[in-house]
Amino acid sequence: MEEVEAEEPQEFSHRQRLKAAVHYTVGCLCQEVTLNKQVNFSKQTIAAISEVTFRQCENFAKDLEMFARHAKRSTVTTEDVKLLARRNNSLLKYITEKNEEIAQLNLKRKAKKKRKPEDESRSSRESMAEELDGAEELQSES
Repeated sequence: MEEVEAEEPQEFSHRQRLKAAVHYTVGCLCQEVTLNKQVNFSKQTIAAISEVTFRQCENFAKDLEMFARHAKRSTVTTEDVKLLARRNNSLLKYITEKNEEIAQLNLKRKAKKKRKPEDESRSSRESMAEELDGAEELQSES
């Protein structure tokens, strides 16, 4: 029972820090809009946007967790994120494109890793062959 009580303040502080980070980011975005569009935002409006954004993120996190759990997984995948974004076509398209870009980069990295050990073993075989040739030359000279 004591452990749970000790964890609650820490969890509360993480939540508060996240909330503060969202509020800060919303404030920065509102300032940017103010500069570009000459539209002002009151502190109350920024606070309201921050609160709605934070609550929506909490809902997204719960939904993603449920999607993974339904699929009998403990890890959220990009397929879960796509499922979450299914009602927003432009967001779904963006997520799908980014997912494909990342997959291509991962394939390139894997291909480089496979080539690298081959290159290293090839160069070590070549150096060993050169050493053997050098040793044979020394023996033939003696």
